Amino acid sequence: MIHMEYYLIVSAVMFFAGIYGFFTRRNTLAILISIELILNATDINFAVFNRFLFPGGLEGYFFSLFSIAVSAAETAVAIAIMINIYRNIRSIQVNKLDEMKW
Repeated sequence: MIHMEYYLIVSAVMFFAGIYGFFTRRNTLAILISIELILNATDINFAVFNRFLFPGGLEGYFFSLFSIAVSAAETAVAIAIMINIYRNIRSIQVNKLDEMKW
C-alpha cells in the first residue's frame, strides 16, 4: 500500500510545476496547460484525503468529478477565446494582447 505522503508529494510537484509554468510562459496555450496542472493537483488531493481520512465516504471523489467538469468547461471557453484572439491579431502570445485594448 502506498502511503499518503507519496501522493501528496506528487500533487505538490504538479501544483508547483503549474504555478511555475503559469508565471513564466508567454503563450496562452502553455498558460492554459499550467492551469490544468494546478487543477489536477487539487483533484489528486481531493481523492487522497477522501481515501485516507474518510474511506467510506465519496465526497472527495465527487469534488474531483465536479472539478474535472469545471476544468473541461474552462478549457473549452479558453480555447474559444484563444481562437478569437488569433483571428484578430494573428498571435496567441500574451505580450501581444495589448493590441486588443484599442
